[in-house]
Amino acid sequence: MGVSGSGKTTVGTMLGEKLGLPYRDGDDLHPQTNIDKMARGEALDDDDRWPWLKLVGQWLHQQESGGIIGCSALKRSYRDLIRSAAPGVKFVHVHGTEELLSERMNARTGHFMPPSLLKSQLETLEPLGADEDGLVVDIADSPKVIAQKAADWLTG
Repeated sequence: MGVSGSGKTTVGTMLGEKLGLPYRDGDDLHPQTNIDKMARGEALDDDDRWPWLKLVGQWLHQQESGGIIGCSALKRSYRDLIRSAAPGVKFVHVHGTEELLSERMNARTGHFMPPSLLKSQLETLEPLGADEDGLVVDIADSPKVIAQKAADWLTG
């Protein structure tokens, strides 16, 4: 989980390879209307997100041997919805400073999410609660180090 530009896809792909689990980019489950809205620089609201989050939870539930999905899961209520479909899900929150996130978003090409939406995502973000099964990792580390930390935590 994490805001756009945090490395969810890169880390998730590496983590899936390390653990021998399928990886899915949650962005692939967004309806075109959500993608178009974000591409126009408009932040999604809860009504936009609920159907998408249900698909995220369903995909995880369907992975009988486990799976990894990159998904923002910015609010506790979003994570609760995912957990309702996939009990036992664990969250790895890839997080960093606004400056580093902005730098990464501005450097990438071909992604529908414009850097202008980073601030709204950070304002929406609710950190993992002490009672949530999750790990926070700093994106200042390399994706390889992050994936290893997450793998160690998940298998430890």
